[in-house]
Amino acid sequence: MLEPLRQGLPPTDPSAVAGSASCTLPACYEAVGGARRFTRKTLAQWELTERFDDVALVVSELVTNALRHALPTDTPRDPQDPPVRLHLMHWTSRLVCAVRDPSRSGPVAGQAADSAESGRGLFLVESFSDSWGWHPSPVLAGEKLPSGALRGKVVWALFRLPGDGTADDARQSAGC
Repeated sequence: MLEPLRQGLPPTDPSAVAGSASCTLPACYEAVGGARRFTRKTLAQWELTERFDDVALVVSELVTNALRHALPTDTPRDPQDPPVRLHLMHWTSRLVCAVRDPSRSGPVAGQAADSAESGRGLFLVESFSDSWGWHPSPVLAGEKLPSGALRGKVVWALFRLPGDGTADDARQSAGC
């Protein structure tokens, strides 16, 4: 699932992987609260609670967008389509949250969480994460699809953690 994501990231040492966790989310808006609880619990286990507010905001937006745009209530869904899944991945210097949904359509700026200020969701994702993107979802083991077909997409957001070696970290540690 991460190979296309890795192509857009600085090199990551495989030995630096600290953890990963995922959960399946039901196709209802209550899933957003469940995603936030899952995120809180996982970040606490990884001792990253100081990042909860930013990460939870982004997770909420990505899950809401998946539910609103990838699983519209008025469109019948194929029971073979994979559910919405939230993945959290932690390296020593990065945290990635990724939401997998069955839609093949990429996210479009201006499509956002249903709120009084609709249209701000991807802007918030961009503002609170260090980078974000999406790619077609790889086929999971056991899925039966026509030859070469992909099902769904993954929308991800990256958060750099202190000590990731960026120029900002170097300036801060030098007292600048």
